Amino acid sequence: MKTLFINIKELIQVENKPKAFVSGKEMSTLPTLKNAYLLIENSIIKDFGEMQFLKEFNAAKTVDVKGKMILPTWCDSHTHIVFSGNREQEFVDRIKGLSYEEIAAKGGGILNSAKQLQNTSEEDLYKQSAKRLEEVMKLGTGAIEIKSGYGLTKEAELKMLRVIKKLDANYPITIKATFLGAHALPRTFKTNKSAYLDMVINEILPIIAKENLADFIDVFCETNYFSVDDTERILKAGSKYGLIPKIHVNQFTAIGGVQAGIKYNALSVDHLEAMRPQDIEALKNTKTMPVALPSCSYFLGIPYTPARKMIDAGLPLALASDYNPGSTPSGNMNFVISTACIKMKMTPEEAINAATINAAYAMGLNKTHGSISIGKKANFIITKEIPSYGFIPYSFGNHQIEKVFIEGLEI
Repeated sequence: MKTLFINIKELIQVENKPKAFVSGKEMSTLPTLKNAYLLIENSIIKDFGEMQFLKEFNAAKTVDVKGKMILPTWCDSHTHIVFSGNREQEFVDRIKGLSYEEIAAKGGGILNSAKQLQNTSEEDLYKQSAKRLEEVMKLGTGAIEIKSGYGLTKEAELKMLRVIKKLDANYPITIKATFLGAHALPRTFKTNKSAYLDMVINEILPIIAKENLADFIDVFCETNYFSVDDTERILKAGSKYGLIPKIHVNQFTAIGGVQAGIKYNALSVDHLEAMRPQDIEALKNTKTMPVALPSCSYFLGIPYTPARKMIDAGLPLALASDYNPGSTPSGNMNFVISTACIKMKMTPEEAINAATINAAYAMGLNKTHGSISIGKKANFIITKEIPSYGFIPYSFGNHQIEKVFIEGLEI
């Protein structure tokens, strides 16, 4: 069925020749059309243009959106939304002065989430996760990556990945799955990291490959978690099963994880709150997308990714939510974009580019998502009546969304 949207105040992120991503100064340009139309047929964008050039499309339905804007749905390339329960008490502990590392040392953090998840049935885990997924879809997210990593046993990691696969089958949103077995060291392997990595590589990876449970492989490459050598071992093993690397790096310390990611052709390196000049230099002229997670910095009170230094150095940058129970209990990409503008000094154009076209690339979805382009998925947001697209990050704490369409379906 063809549906025609007319009198669009501004059609945002339009592309006649789709790009893989935008970098440096290019990020400050956001191509738009004013007084525009958009034609979709079932789940695909079929045409767009200025109203003065509107043709007869014999559309089954015509929608007048006068005074409103249309832009691509957000692409959230880094989440952990399949988890059980919450870590509200740790939130209080941080208010009382405990650091992320201190909370982890006393049994909190990732190990706390793992314990809860291990004791949750697959059915209940699915129900909890589906509710979160529905919430972020209504907030404008049209493609999402979801990681494992809160299982930390063979059974629990596979349970998480099977839940992700079930979500993908049951919802119109495109979901990419990431195996993050090396998220933290379980207590039972506290003194034998090598044995845990052996289990991840020799026992879990073959089943993931057999059941086609993941697209990507990830490691928390960080002091007191997994070293660069550990990271390279995991990435090398994953590559044998066709899993593309996406790494947690430079959240608290810079230990060479960025360089390891580049070495193994990582699709993205994520967090990057602690960036050295050599890390920025290493990312130049690569196909690895840097991904910033500003909501995590906001919630934990840690430094923000130095977006200005990175963009001014000519790098691309993507934005993601990091939705998880411990450091970012929110998947609201509207807030992510506002925070990037307010705290990281990104312009609205840069932030929207980072949350659409660049974020789609960070998920391997740039050919189907991230812009308004003929042949791409009919994934878009219809805003409320707003003065400009800059009002989206300006009005932090709110969202300016009236309707969300994912694969041509109104959510």
